[in-house]
Amino acid sequence: MTEDSAVEALSFEEALKELEAIVARLESGDAALDEAIALYERGDKLRRQCAARLDAAQARIEAVRLDANGQPAGTTPFNAG
Repeated sequence: MTEDSAVEALSFEEALKELEAIVARLESGDAALDEAIALYERGDKLRRQCAARLDAAQARIEAVRLDANGQPAGTTPFNAG
Protein backbone atom coordinates (compact mmCIF):
# COMPACT_ATOMS: atom_id res chain seq x y z
CA MET A 1 0.00 0.00 0.00
CA THR A 2 1.45 3.37 -1.00
CA GLU A 3 1.41 6.37 1.31
CA ASP A 4 -1.23 8.07 -0.86
CA SER A 5 -3.54 5.04 -0.74
CA ALA A 6 -2.95 4.77 3.02
CA VAL A 7 -4.11 8.39 3.40
CA GLU A 8 -7.12 7.75 1.17
CA ALA A 9 -8.11 4.80 3.36
CA LEU A 10 -8.35 7.00 6.47
CA SER A 11 -11.70 8.28 7.63
CA PHE A 12 -12.16 12.04 7.81
CA GLU A 13 -11.84 11.91 11.59
CA GLU A 14 -8.65 9.82 11.47
CA ALA A 15 -7.05 12.10 8.88
CA LEU A 16 -8.01 15.22 10.82
CA LYS A 17 -6.65 13.81 14.08
CA GLU A 18 -3.32 12.92 12.44
CA LEU A 19 -3.19 16.33 10.75
CA GLU A 20 -3.71 18.05 14.12
CA ALA A 21 -0.87 15.99 15.62
CA ILE A 22 1.42 16.97 12.74
CA VAL A 23 0.58 20.65 13.14
CA ALA A 24 1.32 20.43 16.88
CA ARG A 25 4.65 18.70 16.18
CA LEU A 26 5.64 21.32 13.60
CA GLU A 27 4.57 24.19 15.87
CA SER A 28 6.64 22.80 18.73
CA GLY A 29 9.81 23.38 16.71
CA ASP A 30 11.30 20.12 17.98
CA ALA A 31 11.46 18.39 14.59
CA ALA A 32 14.72 18.35 12.67
CA LEU A 33 14.56 19.91 9.20
CA ASP A 34 14.26 16.61 7.30
CA GLU A 35 11.55 15.41 9.69
CA ALA A 36 9.73 18.74 9.45
CA ILE A 37 9.71 18.52 5.65
CA ALA A 38 8.37 14.95 5.76
CA LEU A 39 5.72 15.98 8.29
CA TYR A 40 4.71 18.93 6.13
CA GLU A 41 4.36 16.68 3.06
CA ARG A 42 2.26 14.16 5.01
CA GLY A 43 0.18 16.98 6.44
CA ASP A 44 -0.50 18.35 2.98
CA LYS A 45 -1.73 14.94 1.80
CA LEU A 46 -3.96 14.69 4.87
CA ARG A 47 -5.30 18.22 4.31
CA ARG A 48 -6.18 17.40 0.70
CA GLN A 49 -7.90 14.18 1.82
CA CYS A 50 -9.96 16.05 4.43
CA ALA A 51 -10.95 18.69 1.86
CA ALA A 52 -11.98 15.99 -0.63
CA ARG A 53 -14.08 14.21 2.01
CA LEU A 54 -15.79 17.48 2.96
CA ASP A 55 -16.48 18.31 -0.69
CA ALA A 56 -18.00 14.86 -1.22
CA ALA A 57 -20.16 15.19 1.89
CA GLN A 58 -21.35 18.64 0.84
CA ALA A 59 -22.34 17.30 -2.58
CA ARG A 60 -24.51 14.67 -0.89
CA ILE A 61 -26.40 17.09 1.32
CA GLU A 62 -29.91 17.79 0.14
CA ALA A 63 -32.27 20.55 1.19
CA VAL A 64 -35.89 19.64 1.87
CA ARG A 65 -38.40 21.61 -0.21
CA LEU A 66 -41.71 22.45 1.42
CA ASP A 67 -45.04 22.90 -0.35
CA ALA A 68 -47.50 25.78 0.25
CA ASN A 69 -48.81 23.97 3.35
CA GLY A 70 -45.33 23.59 4.83
CA GLN A 71 -45.21 19.86 4.13
CA PRO A 72 -42.11 18.19 2.65
CA ALA A 73 -42.48 18.12 -1.15
CA GLY A 74 -39.10 16.71 -2.21
CA THR A 75 -35.44 17.51 -2.06
CA THR A 76 -33.02 19.64 -4.01
CA PRO A 77 -29.24 19.31 -4.11
CA PHE A 78 -27.28 21.52 -1.74
CA ASN A 79 -25.99 24.71 -3.36
CA ALA A 80 -23.27 26.44 -1.38
CA GLY A 81 -22.92 29.30 -3.85
